[in-house]
Amino acid sequence: MSRRIPQEKKFLKDIAIIDIAEEGRGVGKTDDLVLFVEKAVPGDVVDVELMRKKKNFAEARVTSLKEASTYRVDPFCEHFGVCGGCKWQHMSYEAQLKFKQQSVDNALSRIGKVDTSSMEDILGSAQTEYYRNKLEYTFSNKKWLTSVDEDSSQLEMNALGFHVPGRFDKILDIDHCFLQEDPSNEVRNTIRDFALSKGMTFYDLREHTGVLRNLIIRISSTGEMMVIVVFAYPEEGQVELLMDFINEKYPKIASLLYIVNQKRNDTIFDQDIHVYAGRDFIYEEMEGLRYKVGPKSFYQTNSAQAYELYKITRDFADLKGDELVYDLYTGAGTIANFVAKKAKEVIGVEYVPTAIEDAKVNSAINNINNTKFYAGDMKDVLIPSFIAEHGKPDVVITDPPRAGMHADVVARLLEMESPKIVYVSCNAATQARDLVLLAEKYDVKRIKPVDMFPHTQHVENVVLLELKKS
Repeated sequence: MSRRIPQEKKFLKDIAIIDIAEEGRGVGKTDDLVLFVEKAVPGDVVDVELMRKKKNFAEARVTSLKEASTYRVDPFCEHFGVCGGCKWQHMSYEAQLKFKQQSVDNALSRIGKVDTSSMEDILGSAQTEYYRNKLEYTFSNKKWLTSVDEDSSQLEMNALGFHVPGRFDKILDIDHCFLQEDPSNEVRNTIRDFALSKGMTFYDLREHTGVLRNLIIRISSTGEMMVIVVFAYPEEGQVELLMDFINEKYPKIASLLYIVNQKRNDTIFDQDIHVYAGRDFIYEEMEGLRYKVGPKSFYQTNSAQAYELYKITRDFADLKGDELVYDLYTGAGTIANFVAKKAKEVIGVEYVPTAIEDAKVNSAINNINNTKFYAGDMKDVLIPSFIAEHGKPDVVITDPPRAGMHADVVARLLEMESPKIVYVSCNAATQARDLVLLAEKYDVKRIKPVDMFPHTQHVENVVLLELKKS
C-alpha cells in the first residue's frame, strides 16, 4: 500500500538518474529508496517531488532539471508528456536502442540465466516517425485541459484523440500525431470538425451516452486506407450524414466502414461491421506476398519493420526446403505464409478463429498450397494425437502474446523435441521465463532484438534454440 508522504520529505534534490525502467521511467537512488522518475533520462541530475511511496521505492516527477543527460533531446511532438504514447521521445534514438538492448540482456541473463555474450546488435527501425499502419482514437465529451486551454474563456470540451494516462475518462485532443503518415492527421481533424459543426455528441465514457465513440485509421504499405467510425447512440440520419461526408471528401479511401457499439467496452471483435463504401479489407504487401487485412485482423503495426523481423525469423529457422514447420500463435498466418516457400509444409495454430480464416485466405490469394491452419487454445490443440497426425516438426516458430507461452505448451515442446525452435517475443521477461523451462532440453544459439516501436520502451526479441545433443 502507498504511504502518505510528509510534506517536508516530498522533495529530494540532486538525484542522479542511473538507469531506465521497463515502463520507461528513469531510475535514481537514495540511501533507502529506489526512485522511478517520470520523464527522466539516464545521465540526468534532477530535483524531484515524490508522488507515491512504498517501503523500498517511490514514484516521482521532475521539478527541476539540474544537469541534462547527453542522451536528452528536445521532443518533437507538442503532445509529448501529456499523451500516453512515445514516452522516450526526449531521448536520442541511439540511446533508445542502447537501453532496449540492455533491457533484453537483463531479462534473459537475470531471469532466463542465459549466456548473452553472443547477443547480436539490436536492429533499429529505419523509420522513427510515421511508422504505424494503425491508430485508434477516442471521441470524448471530457477533454483533457492543458495550461493553454485553461486560459481560454470559451472552452470546447469535446475531443478526439488519445487517453490520458491514469484517467480513463479524459481524452487529449490531438492536433498532429507523428505516428501515422498523411493523410491520417487531416482525416482525423476533418472528421472531428465536421461532427462538431453538425452538433454530433461525443461519447461520455462514464455515462455511456453520445453519438460518436471511436475512429480507427489503417494505412497499409501499399498506400491503401481503411477508415472505421464507431458510433454509440446515433440519432436517425446521423450515420449517413457523417459517412456520406467522409466518402465525398476522401473518395480514395479503399475501405470505409462503420460499427454501432453500445457495449461498455471498446473492443470491436464481437461487433458487426458495416461496409459503407469500398471493400471490407485493404492489402498489405511483403516480399511479393499480399495479405488481406480486415477491420478485425491482426497485422504488425510497423509494416516495414515487420518485414525485417520476419526475415530474421526465417534466417534463424535456416530452412532448406524439406522441413515440416509448426507456426504457433500464427495470427493471420503472416509468418507461416512468409516462410512457406522455403519449407515442405507449414502448420499454423491460433486461438482466434477469425484470424485462422484470414490465414487461409492469405495462403489462397498467394497461391500457397503447403500450409494448413487450425483454430483452438494452443495447449488443447498441441496434443500427442495432433502431432501424430501431422508429424513431428523439424522447426517450431512461436510468437506468443505478451504473457508468453502456457506452461502446458512449453511441456509439449519439450515432449516433441523439435531440432530447432525460433522464439519471437514482444516481452523479454516472459520469454526469459519460458527459456528457463526449455533449457531442460534446448540451448540458446542466437539472440537478436528488433525495435518495432521507436520512442517507446517496447522491443521485440528473436531467439534461436537448438535441441541438445544426447
